[in-house]
Amino acid sequence: MKVFIYPTNSLILSDLVERFGHEPLAVMQEISKRVNTPGLDSPPMNITPEDPKIGLKYAAVEVPSGVRGRMALNGPLISKAEAAIIVRDPVVSFGCMGCARTNELVNFLIRAKKIPILDLYYPSSEEEAKEFVYKISQFLKSLGKEEKK
Repeated sequence: MKVFIYPTNSLILSDLVERFGHEPLAVMQEISKRVNTPGLDSPPMNITPEDPKIGLKYAAVEVPSGVRGRMALNGPLISKAEAAIIVRDPVVSFGCMGCARTNELVNFLIRAKKIPILDLYYPSSEEEAKEFVYKISQFLKSLGKEEKK
């Protein structure tokens, strides 16, 4: 299954989703496609001329350009999502998203999809961390496995 992870730049969530046989939907993969694709850009660009148009599908023109830029990456991932894991109040090193308006919009769009969602708070103790990983593993096991494409 395709699992949208939030924060979308969390390497920890991405790794956990992959270990359980699912496809993590993460911003790092989208950026990687842009900077590793051979082209004329030097240095490689992480935004294409099409991205602002894609962002407009998810956020109006009156919205700050940073929100539209982030949504150009996050929006298509949300559209592909079959499930989601959301971690609330993460520490910066876990995967800070950095834009409150984008965070609100992403959370709204995920919930509007009516897909299975695991909503957790970032752990603050060793015991909570164990429970955190356990809940994620149980959620991912409950989704069933689908062949990666």
